[in-house]
Amino acid sequence: MASIFDRSLLELAKEADAIRKAKWGNDAFYVKNLHINFTNICSNQCKFCAFARKKGAEGGYLKDVPSIVQHVKDKGAAAKELHIVGGLHPDVDLAYYTDMISSLKSEFPDKSIKAFGAVEMDFISRQSGVPLEKLFNIMKGAGLDMMPGGGAEIFKPEVRNIICPEKVSGARWLEVMEIAHNAGILTNATMLYGHYESGEDREAHLMAIQSLQERTGGFNAFIPLSFQPAGTKFADVPPVTAVTDLAVTAASRIILKDVPHIKAYWVMLGEKTAQIALRFGADDLDGTIEEENIAFAAGGSSKRGMTENDLKHMISTAGLNPVERDSFYNRVS
Repeated sequence: MASIFDRSLLELAKEADAIRKAKWGNDAFYVKNLHINFTNICSNQCKFCAFARKKGAEGGYLKDVPSIVQHVKDKGAAAKELHIVGGLHPDVDLAYYTDMISSLKSEFPDKSIKAFGAVEMDFISRQSGVPLEKLFNIMKGAGLDMMPGGGAEIFKPEVRNIICPEKVSGARWLEVMEIAHNAGILTNATMLYGHYESGEDREAHLMAIQSLQERTGGFNAFIPLSFQPAGTKFADVPPVTAVTDLAVTAASRIILKDVPHIKAYWVMLGEKTAQIALRFGADDLDGTIEEENIAFAAGGSSKRGMTENDLKHMISTAGLNPVERDSFYNRVS
């Protein structure tokens, strides 16, 4: 059976760019955001991850809530969004997570808090014994505004069993996201590509996300994540080419017809490929980021952060109009 990835790159580009233009005209978005990786200690130890450490291992850390608040004061004064993800720490209780969110919301009420992906929420639920439906209401009460989309990787079980057998299944990831959407929490979605998956696996992954979006409408944006092999147990996997990056971006825009936004995540794509991806269906460069640690642990070679002027220059020289947004794609004047 033919896959969308069997089509020519330029054919994909033409269709994807037309869809982007129909949705967003000449606008392309960016956000002033700050990434917070509160711990690298993780129970899962996924083979594709160069960030995680075992409990007690050298280099492992867990930030306390006051130091996280201080970090935002030091690094995130201009940020409109706090993007918070970390490892699955075996000794952290529910109060740590809710205290983090409520302290940040109290200290920075003007900043959106996008925290804890589906895998983390599933872990917190199991660790605390609190059902997901109740957990999401607790998190919203503490100040959670939305959820990031990490942990999806590739849904196909056979591939998932190679790269992350410890992680929840793809079906469970979709289930957690559906519960979040039904609780009124918007989320993002991701796909990790460029390892052991086929074009058909990518297409099936995208179609599963589109199917859930048709039921809930809860996905705000989709982020294709280009696999970074350095420092992982798959360091011998050849790095993804720009052609693959652009084909995945375009296919994502074509298949995910009901997901509003497609991101060109410059941290993993690199600045130049991310800029080109804006004409292959992507309408968003993500943001200034600051202090992203997960991709860089796997040898990411992009900058550790972008200035607003950097992002505006990338967008405008791609022939598009830079628009600052908040987490919900409201325009920031």
